[in-house]
This record gives sequence, structure tokens and C-alpha cells, in this order.
Amino acid sequence: MISLPVLLTILAMAAVTYLTRIGGYLVLRNRTLGPRATAVMEAAPGCVLIAVIAPHFVSPRPADLLALAITFLAALRLPMLAVVPIGIVAAAALRWLLG
Repeated sequence: MISLPVLLTILAMAAVTYLTRIGGYLVLRNRTLGPRATAVMEAAPGCVLIAVIAPHFVSPRPADLLALAITFLAALRLPMLAVVPIGIVAAAALRWLLG
């Protein structure tokens, strides 16, 4: 059974995620974005992903560093939709193999 604090945390995270998505839509729905603003909006998901994985660049764990290298090499050739699962599987497998 899931504990109440965990359930409340999950619900709060879901609400914040939803509010940020709908908030952006509500703020920008009647506006036409210029090329520069469009480029910023298209780059935002990648920036968020980098912010999440950047701390692992200084990780003392060899498994994390190898997974980063594999993910980086995959990102050079493949679309983001393929790179994310490759990175996840590489990190899980290397952590399991190398500890």
C-alpha cells in the first residue's frame, strides 16, 4: 500500500506539471511567436534534460560516466526519442554490471 505522504507528493508533482503546461498555453495562446522565440521554445526540452543529467558529468561512478558517453554518442546520430531510452538502459545495465 502506498503511504499518504508519497501519494500526496505524486499528486502535487502531477498538478505542478499540468499547471506549467496549461499555464504556458494560456499565456501564449493569442500570440504569434517570432523566429527567435520559437527557437527558444523548441530548445527548452533539451535544456531541461541537460539540467537533469549535468550533475552526472562529475560523478565518481564509472557506470554513470560510461552511460553518459553512450548517451552522447547516440545523441550524435539518433533522434531524442531514441536517445532517452538508450541512455536509461545504458545507465541501468552499467550500474548493474559495475555496481
